[in-house]
Amino acid sequence: MQVTETLNEGLKRGYAITVTAAELDAKVREKLDEAAPEIEMKGFRKGKVPFALLKKQFGPRLLGEAMQEAVDGAINDHLAATGDRPAMQPEVKMTNEDWQEGQDVEVTLSYETLPAVPEVDLSGVEITRLSVKADDAAIDEALANLADTSKQFEDRRKGSKAKDGDQVVIDFLGKVDGEAFEGGAAEDYPLVLGSNSFIPGFEEGLVGVKVDEVKDVEVTFPENYGAAHLAGKAAVFTCTVKAVKEPKAAELNDELAKQFGAEDLEGLKKQIATSLEGEFAGASRAVAKRALLDKLDTLVSFELPEVLVEAEAGQIAHQLYHEEHPEDTNHTHGEIVTTDEHRKLAVRRVKLGLLLAELGQKNEIKVTDSELTQAILNQARQYRGQERQFFEFVQQNAAARQQIQAPIFEDKVVDFIFSQVKVEEKDATKEDLQAAVEALDVE
Repeated sequence: MQVTETLNEGLKRGYAITVTAAELDAKVREKLDEAAPEIEMKGFRKGKVPFALLKKQFGPRLLGEAMQEAVDGAINDHLAATGDRPAMQPEVKMTNEDWQEGQDVEVTLSYETLPAVPEVDLSGVEITRLSVKADDAAIDEALANLADTSKQFEDRRKGSKAKDGDQVVIDFLGKVDGEAFEGGAAEDYPLVLGSNSFIPGFEEGLVGVKVDEVKDVEVTFPENYGAAHLAGKAAVFTCTVKAVKEPKAAELNDELAKQFGAEDLEGLKKQIATSLEGEFAGASRAVAKRALLDKLDTLVSFELPEVLVEAEAGQIAHQLYHEEHPEDTNHTHGEIVTTDEHRKLAVRRVKLGLLLAELGQKNEIKVTDSELTQAILNQARQYRGQERQFFEFVQQNAAARQQIQAPIFEDKVVDFIFSQVKVEEKDATKEDLQAAVEALDVE
């Protein structure tokens, strides 16, 4: 077997691999010798079939296996000898496509190798982490929000008109082209005006109605409506108003506190304070992490595999497209062209990803089985009723496990780096933190 280097430019590598016909024949013979004792054929005792007959019967199939094993073995031996780590799956092509038995096999191997990541000096890195406490104003605001979510609706005075924010109880029947359609009718339906829970125009059409009033509300289904047969169609909903109710915020007292698992109002305030400070700490860490990654980005520079950058740029472009076009759920957009901005962000992400991976490996940072299992269970809870199927899918799918494991590993490496650099805690207000978080979206 012969391996000849054909390309060595930057991170790009190319090789020509030749597997001789004699080597293939030897591998086939080895496989036949191994299988021969268990083979039975008509007219021969078990294990006594002549070699020539075995080769004629099983040789062609074993030749394909031998060829694949020989090429795979050559590639693995090459990578072990060079220490190269391909950035993505190497490309392997057979060059003598008109190959016939008895000839040498010639293939080409090409890939981009992962770069050597330089040492990074963390001694001069300084990070400021915002520290925000849950003050009385923040707790009162959270309490008011809880009261609002727990509000009740009470009948308005007879003859009152429904206002935005009121709840109307209605019977309705919808028709398109004069024909009722499935799912377009309901009785005693409680609808909060302004909640945007119905198609555009429906709730607005009920502002000002009174009890016992019957009103036809004319609307048009959105072009991207989930039911294709209704998308873009004009419809008329005949609504009978059975009640008009105004919202009444829940009182801030011990009874409200008990609804949220606290013994009394003071206990609820403590729960809220703990929850808020947990949220503040998470947001503060995100801001500090961005600052840390910005510093790391400036500390090192090394060549990046173009194949990784292009793949990352494509993913970024695809993600941003769907954020801007949430209605395109069928991925019918065709090719999405990457821009210089996509590529610039991809370069940063690939470089930092390789750097964090290197730091994690050198410092023996690993994701434990229990950490991964807990993360899988947490994600499985998002699929109510299908938790077991999701868990089993991830357990059997290496790519899915890697997708869950990657952010855990990154966070552990970032925490390690935080422990190695100077972190200054700075008291800040909730508004300061909010502004810093909003600035993260500008990238």
